[in-house]
Amino acid sequence: MIEGRALVAASTGRPITHICADCVGACDNLFEQHQRKHVELEEMPTPRELVAHLDRYIIGQDRVKKALAVAVVNHYKRVLGGPIDDPDLEGVEVSKSNVLLIGPTGCGKTALAQALARRLHVPFAIGDATTLTEAGYVGEDVENLILKLVMAADYQIPAAEKGIIYIDEIDKIGKTSQNVSITRDVSGEGVQQALLKLLEGTVANVPPQGGRKHPEQQYLQVNTSNILFICGGTFVGLEEIVGKRLGRKMIGFGRGDEGARDREIERNELVAQVTPEDLERYGMIPELIGRLPIIASLNQLSEEDLARILTEPRDALTRQYEVLFRYDDARLKFDDRAIREIARRAKARGTGARALRSIVEGLMLDIMYDLPERQPGQTYTITEEVVRGEKSLFDSESV
Repeated sequence: MIEGRALVAASTGRPITHICADCVGACDNLFEQHQRKHVELEEMPTPRELVAHLDRYIIGQDRVKKALAVAVVNHYKRVLGGPIDDPDLEGVEVSKSNVLLIGPTGCGKTALAQALARRLHVPFAIGDATTLTEAGYVGEDVENLILKLVMAADYQIPAAEKGIIYIDEIDKIGKTSQNVSITRDVSGEGVQQALLKLLEGTVANVPPQGGRKHPEQQYLQVNTSNILFICGGTFVGLEEIVGKRLGRKMIGFGRGDEGARDREIERNELVAQVTPEDLERYGMIPELIGRLPIIASLNQLSEEDLARILTEPRDALTRQYEVLFRYDDARLKFDDRAIREIARRAKARGTGARALRSIVEGLMLDIMYDLPERQPGQTYTITEEVVRGEKSLFDSESV
């Protein structure tokens, strides 16, 4: 007895421990909060509200945002919706709205999926199709994708069963003409076959610690019927397949920026007209294509898009550095010409928005190294000359 509180001794364990009723109540509250970490959607946002949310984080790709928003809302209507009070519609089963995103590297495929999951407050996991192999071969089983989602849900199976999985590099597991009977395509068509059941909906036996399965292992059983799968890939050369079907050839002439822009525009126009038959010619098996009914193509980012990405999103890279400067009691500004110069350099690298961070990180390395030792209360401006290395940032400091 401590201060009038009754203590109960643990029945097992050495040394013997005691706990009071207040502590039991506190533990109950902790467990309840833990279980609420991934709550079910109480109110589904409209497609317009989802697009508005995506606009805060992703620049451009308006058509894709709309397609994704509609697909996601329809998916969760199917998952969370109750029975329909209409005898004529009773028993009608709505199919899953899995999504395939096609677009060049760095155009926002992964960021779109992450932003959706953040708005919906559902568990989210990312997997790379290139690491997957058929069962029995070196690599990862497809069930490891489900394990990542379960871990993101803190092993709460009901929450994980309403989550989102993004599978990147899905185009890399396409069949190739080099596959012959002498060697087995363990990371290509075999993986596509293994993904079929997960995408359609099955009860997957997931090893709780990952790795390969073995008969004596205990498994987590996860129903994938209500998990939304979003697959993404660059599909290099797909525009040529589409162009051949349409009787069009890609522009092979024209030099400089104008020629590059023309080829980029034509590529965007051709991929926007992709059909399941085109994807089958690319190397995807028809059964997998059929389980990805929503196909959306993303455009290559223009120099203007890259400039907007630097400044407009809520967590834009320039804003992140402004925050870092504030920690050292300093202010940072980027002038318009500097933004355009960074965007121009990123565009020349051809890796989309990923190039922006690489360029800005390189630009800010020496600056951030010296900043803590500078006089506080200063304002610094990144100019075009600073980006080009023709001038030091600290030459522009002002009180």
